[in-house]
Amino acid sequence: MEIFTPVYYEKFRCLADACPDSCCQEWDVDVDPDSAAYYRGLPGPLGERLRQVLTDTGDGTVMVLEEGRCPMWRRDGLCEIQKRLGEAALCRVCRTFPRLRHDYGTFAELGLALSCPEAARLILGETASRMEVRQTQDGQEAPDYLPEDMEILRDSRRAFLRFLDKETYALPQSLGVLLLYAHQVQGELDGEPPAPLEEARCLEAARKYAASRTQPLQPFFLGLEILTPQWRKRLQAPARPPKWQPEHRALLRYLVQRYWLQAASDLDLVCRAKLMVSLCLLTASLGGGLLPTAQLMSKEIENSWENIDAILEAAYETPALTDANLLGLLSLR
Repeated sequence: MEIFTPVYYEKFRCLADACPDSCCQEWDVDVDPDSAAYYRGLPGPLGERLRQVLTDTGDGTVMVLEEGRCPMWRRDGLCEIQKRLGEAALCRVCRTFPRLRHDYGTFAELGLALSCPEAARLILGETASRMEVRQTQDGQEAPDYLPEDMEILRDSRRAFLRFLDKETYALPQSLGVLLLYAHQVQGELDGEPPAPLEEARCLEAARKYAASRTQPLQPFFLGLEILTPQWRKRLQAPARPPKWQPEHRALLRYLVQRYWLQAASDLDLVCRAKLMVSLCLLTASLGGGLLPTAQLMSKEIENSWENIDAILEAAYETPALTDANLLGLLSLR
């Protein structure tokens, strides 16, 4: 099997107690069945403590937070399980985070989650869409998509990333090209003849469809599940025009690499393009440095599949997420 990774993937090292945030607070820790059984069988005070905090739910086993923190998170910023038993004893999610793996049957892609501060630094510092590939002995599985659909998605993603890396247009214009090109590729997935990416033509259409009067995105995002008071406060601040920073291009690159091929699951690329455009617009509209803003956005949005699904489902129904409104917010008219 071929495994694709961004060039920064192997550079990641956990900051541990030096991290400005923590993956050990503000959400319950999902514990895989093998780890849960191991923890419940441990002797002594640690085993007794783990048996107290492990809770079975309809979706599996979780380690319930205490005062907003994982009960195994020590005051010195280290994990009690890792300190006493070693890294190998961590449950799967704690052992792998912020590493991501997307399996597509015949190949897989690895990445890092933007919600980790150190991963965000690496992601937003990247200046090109460079991926490394290696062969592994991992067994392949029959994909649940048609090979020709995945070929369309991989070719079109490659074409857009090449365009993005050329920096022909400023980022707002590039986002407009993205949304119109996604509609073109959607047509190919629906059976229309293939066509190359013509960025000038896409941008011309984007300017034509952009609304002159727009609605801000913040009220829609306030209606999603909110994890931290900090995020609610940022969303409740008065709407302001987007302030684009050079690292926004790296953010868009990350979003394209992470979500474009996921359209193979339901053959809906347009709703994912709207997700990418709206997240770039949102981070540009909230002000402040992009790294902490994007990291917080990812923590609130990307770490919650409920929120991601809510955005994808609302892509065709919510006025703020219409093509015209998103293009208008990009000031393309």
